[in-house]
Amino acid sequence: MANNDAVALYWDFENVHASLLDQQQGHGTYRATCFRPQEELIDVSAIVEFALSLGPVAINRAFANWVSFTRYRFALLRNAVELIQVFSPGANAKNGADIKLCLDVMDDMARFPHVRTVIVVGGDSDYMPLAYKVKAAGRTLVGIGSRVSTNQHWARSCHEFKYYESLLSVKAPESQVPLAPGYMATTGTPQIAEPAGGVENPGTGETAQGEELRLLLDRAAEAERRRQEMAGLVCRAIMLMSERRGDAWVQKAGLRPFIQRMDPTFHESNFGFDNFSDLLESMGDVIDTRRGEHDHEVRIAHPQPTSSEA
Repeated sequence: MANNDAVALYWDFENVHASLLDQQQGHGTYRATCFRPQEELIDVSAIVEFALSLGPVAINRAFANWVSFTRYRFALLRNAVELIQVFSPGANAKNGADIKLCLDVMDDMARFPHVRTVIVVGGDSDYMPLAYKVKAAGRTLVGIGSRVSTNQHWARSCHEFKYYESLLSVKAPESQVPLAPGYMATTGTPQIAEPAGGVENPGTGETAQGEELRLLLDRAAEAERRRQEMAGLVCRAIMLMSERRGDAWVQKAGLRPFIQRMDPTFHESNFGFDNFSDLLESMGDVIDTRRGEHDHEVRIAHPQPTSSEA
């Protein structure tokens, strides 16, 4: 894929949500409750991050009757999903999202030649005619749907098909990021090392000292949260790139651009590092690094065996 090749992501949102709900609570559950506010079931970030592993996302558009899906609003906003309202013409009629989705794909392929990969999130066989058109246009078609309800003919008509459940399995391991001196996370609770002189006796300075200690605890907790956030983002990126490449080792040069596609606000300085290499070096107990054929490569570190396992 060339550097300027973009990805277009189209969601038949109600289709996927209904599939997951019926899978969890029994067939027909969604039809019986479709006019009520729906609980959040879809991991929107998992799908968007997979799309980003294929290239920069130029179109991220979801089709549904959004009246029932207001509880997804924060996840959709975080992932910059464009919402297309599709009203159902009747109480028992389909909302027509699949037709609208197909028309948009055809229109976008004609208008945007830089879009080389089309991702359709939905499991209906209704998308098979679209698959023929996308292939005839010389674009790559990737489908995403739930394992239980996806039509197998539709899945096989794609160049690549990913089951939604397999995207959830790409989880970053618990990171063990080096912590600042005086901060201990063995119990999961921030602790400040006690000053050498001990704690002052209760007196007039007790209130001020307690406030200062609270501020120190808050700062330590925030620093740890940010470092864990950093490690989780880097590890998710490595795992997604590894899955695409089919190898645990991925090129270091491609890692930072991919992370910035996942989170455009990412920069090493936000975490106190001068450059990306220093950031990776600080994660030496989380990732391994080696010199590859063309560039340095990184991977998720394998846990070392304990003395009892050796």
